[in-house]
Amino acid sequence: MTIDKFSRRQFLQAGGIGMFGVLAFRADAWTKERVLYVGTYTSGKSEGIYVYGFAPEVGALGSFVSKKSVNPSFVTIDRSRRFLYAVNEVGEYEGKPGGYVSAFEINSISKNLWFLNQQPTQGADPCHLTVDSKRKVLLVANYTGGNVTALPIRADGSLGPACDLKQHEGSGPKEQQKGPHAHCVILDRFERHALVADLGIDKVMVYRFNRAEGKLIPAHQPFAQLQAGAGPRHLTFHPTGKYLYVINELDSSMAAFKYNEANGELTHIDTVSTLPGDFSGVSYCADVHVSPSGRFLYGSNRGHNSIVVFEIDPRTGKLKLIEHVSTEGDWPRNFMIDPSGKFLLVANQRSDNVVSFKIDEGTGRLTPTGHNHPIPSPVCLKFL
Repeated sequence: MTIDKFSRRQFLQAGGIGMFGVLAFRADAWTKERVLYVGTYTSGKSEGIYVYGFAPEVGALGSFVSKKSVNPSFVTIDRSRRFLYAVNEVGEYEGKPGGYVSAFEINSISKNLWFLNQQPTQGADPCHLTVDSKRKVLLVANYTGGNVTALPIRADGSLGPACDLKQHEGSGPKEQQKGPHAHCVILDRFERHALVADLGIDKVMVYRFNRAEGKLIPAHQPFAQLQAGAGPRHLTFHPTGKYLYVINELDSSMAAFKYNEANGELTHIDTVSTLPGDFSGVSYCADVHVSPSGRFLYGSNRGHNSIVVFEIDPRTGKLKLIEHVSTEGDWPRNFMIDPSGKFLLVANQRSDNVVSFKIDEGTGRLTPTGHNHPIPSPVCLKFL
């Protein structure tokens, strides 16, 4: 059910039960259930962003509503949990080359979305974004544009025109690397630096983050070099801030770096395969996350259709393989660990389903819960 026909006053005043289609939950249920937002590709049956209730006792999704948006392939939520921002992964916006991003207000009761505004990103096919903890700046990675854009966030949560843009240069040895392809942008835990994975040039770019002016300034060490043809795609920090993990799409590897929080310097620790040694098919990595405990690292393999599980050595940051687990679907894109750390949910893009797994908190191993939810072209999962 879509919610686009209602006024903003109705949206803000509604409890969300019945009016916006959340029929499976009691009026107090949002305090007991988690809320999951699903970003999708809309070239098929998908309408845009889906809002689900999640039962943390069993790892199941409940009823949903949807909000129309074009190719919202990645979403993020601000720290106050009042606003959601989504990329619109397209190559043209209002007749000009480039994609755009959309801002939404989250209803405090129903958790549904009210559209605020959209802004061009000055780069084609935006695919990842992050918002700082003070909700002052939105950073966007533009894949085809090969750049990263900063947009100011207004007091009401809406977006202003871009205030900075950093264009990457270079190429790599593989067919997918004819030019730069910024694929992920994250902030370190003290928000001193922004790090950008660029798949096209085999680099993690490092910028000093100026929140007040919304500017990105090349750091003392402006980039970390990955193996030629690696294709760095997504990044995640260890909860301690001591280590950075980079999942590489093109050579199916995971790189570990030691991170200096003071100056943004990265020192390579190790690189390991994300695939079993006997696998000979075609596979491309997608997403990466560390468990809340900091003990385990997870990555997704598209083609092998698995989640790889590693144990993290807390003294060195090095990785030890634990297992590979089928995602029970085709082409796993992003996945998410629920806030309790007890469940892992995977978005299988080509088989149109989201599958949940129980996490063994002692070993990191995954066990299917049996809950397999049909969702059209799911790409990104984000808990409120």
